[in-house]
Amino acid sequence: MQSWAVQDAKARFSEFLERCLAEGPQMVTKRGAETAVLVPADEWRRMQASARPTLKELLLSDSARADIPVPARGRARRRKPRAFR
Repeated sequence: MQSWAVQDAKARFSEFLERCLAEGPQMVTKRGAETAVLVPADEWRRMQASARPTLKELLLSDSARADIPVPARGRARRRKPRAFR
């Protein structure tokens, strides 16, 4: 995977895009740190299809997400309410 500084990717975007389509994903760096990757659309769709479910999908699913121990009702002691002055 070739690495491009952000200013080079911006200045030569057409070449950046063509290399992505011809050679595969291209890394973008900012101040020497890897920050983003340009990926062909077909590869992106494939990655999205095989990705884990989204938070929304997890929350809307019927299956249990974890075994959470729930204490029996009526056993917890409550504090007496305090009077505010």
